[in-house]
Amino acid sequence: MAQQSKTELYAAIRRDVRDGLSIRAMMRKHGVSHPTVRQALDSAWPKPRKKMEPRASLLDPFKPVIDAMLRADLDAPRKQRHTVKRIFDRLVNEHDAPVSYGIVRRYVAERRPQIRVGAGRGPVEAFISQTHRPGAEAEVDFGDVTVRIRGQQVTCYLFSLRLSYSGMAVHRVFMSGGQEAFFEGHVHAFEVLGGVPFGKIRYDNLKAAVAQIIGFTRARVETERWTAFRSHYGIESFYCRPGIEGAHEKGGVEGQIGWFRRNHFVPVPEVDSLAELNQMIDRWDEEDEARRLRARPRTIGELFATERPLLQPLPVEAFDTGRHFTLRVDRHSQISVRTNRYSVPVRLIGRLVQVVLHASELVVYDGREEVARHERIRAKGGRQLELDHYLEALVRKPGALPGATALEQARAAGKFTPVHDAWWAAASKAHGDREGTRALIDVLLLNRQMNHEHVVAGIAAALRAGALTADAVALEARKAAEADNSADVPAPEPAAPAEAATVTSLTERRLAQLPPDRRPLPSVAHYDQLLRRRPPTSQGPTSQEEAR
Repeated sequence: MAQQSKTELYAAIRRDVRDGLSIRAMMRKHGVSHPTVRQALDSAWPKPRKKMEPRASLLDPFKPVIDAMLRADLDAPRKQRHTVKRIFDRLVNEHDAPVSYGIVRRYVAERRPQIRVGAGRGPVEAFISQTHRPGAEAEVDFGDVTVRIRGQQVTCYLFSLRLSYSGMAVHRVFMSGGQEAFFEGHVHAFEVLGGVPFGKIRYDNLKAAVAQIIGFTRARVETERWTAFRSHYGIESFYCRPGIEGAHEKGGVEGQIGWFRRNHFVPVPEVDSLAELNQMIDRWDEEDEARRLRARPRTIGELFATERPLLQPLPVEAFDTGRHFTLRVDRHSQISVRTNRYSVPVRLIGRLVQVVLHASELVVYDGREEVARHERIRAKGGRQLELDHYLEALVRKPGALPGATALEQARAAGKFTPVHDAWWAAASKAHGDREGTRALIDVLLLNRQMNHEHVVAGIAAALRAGALTADAVALEARKAAEADNSADVPAPEPAAPAEAATVTSLTERRLAQLPPDRRPLPSVAHYDQLLRRRPPTSQGPTSQEEAR
């Protein structure tokens, strides 16, 4: 039987009184004393137990001494304050205190914050609930996430902008957390939201925005580009306290990043590019509009519908978020951008080019013409080389192709396939290494006018037929392209399969594509009248001469 509580005992005694039992009978029935029965009849609630007076401790005489040490620490240098061990040693050595280390430690842990609060040095840390106006405030932060891109596990940076009223959040993943990603994340978020909050946006002290923190105040020296960006979009910034102490000042976006990472990045996503991952993130953001935050009566999407009309409109002109450089191309046909090197076409060696660095890519311009576009390298000291940029030089130096770094990177990226290697080996065996490599370079040049898939299909067809010339590959690649273009047209009845693959000569193919010649056959009747007059001969006079 479960033990009866004192409240239940009082209720049973009061019930028995109503049933007519005497006090003595209730004492025998419940096994209690007379005062207990009287207390139950006086009140349905038992009286609280009296607290025992605290027992005297051996530390009591020395507590004022410890308090004095802790008060002295308020003005002492941070690295020269009393530790618990030092307080215990002083009590034993200077005051012969018969106390243990554990008693001193428990007292100091309880007393030190009380002394700081009493001196006005350490106010009680409390969280004050906030009410946010629609369209007025937002919070911004970065969080790291791990993803698999083309089979390689890399760490990327998740940008998040969250509206404080509705909880509507917009996310974007970048290869870096620099200023370019900071700006591009804002631009993407403002375009998705359809406006800019008219109040404050809360930030950490990111290097992309803050150049210097002035003392222990809220004043900040901002970077010039961030100041221009804020002015362009009409952003009013608010910077939190440095370190972990300021994390709660934008706790909404801190918690949002953690929730988004746990619910959408578990398990680790596997994608081919950041563009594919960001498309997935846009879809996740749309789906998250249907959820409710805590005990709110409406969903995020419903709250955002009332908040969106209150946002500031976007400016007409877009802000250039990329960072511009003017660089000279070296003799390796490369440019150096922030410790990393990127290739450009060899025809630009020695010239100045314009480089625009974005968060996830790098674009190179020769005047107004775009000449190269690379995915941005995240690590330091890396190289991103495009094999197509070196083809004109490799025509003159075919022996440099087998060991070229650009070739190895093309193999790793899947642009130089095993089919290329097989055709190259066959062409080198048939024409020699030099001419075979030049034929391969002519094949690689086809990628500038045709799709990569069609060129690979042409190489495979030419290899099966034993046609080891660039013209044959071009012809078969055009066949593959035409087959793709005519995929929607009903195909004719299949003919009997050929025993072996054949390649039509380029001349025959060109003649077959000409329209039929409907002109009449040429006639030589006009030349017959030239035969009426016989040419003079050396044997004798003509009939006309005889008539004379």
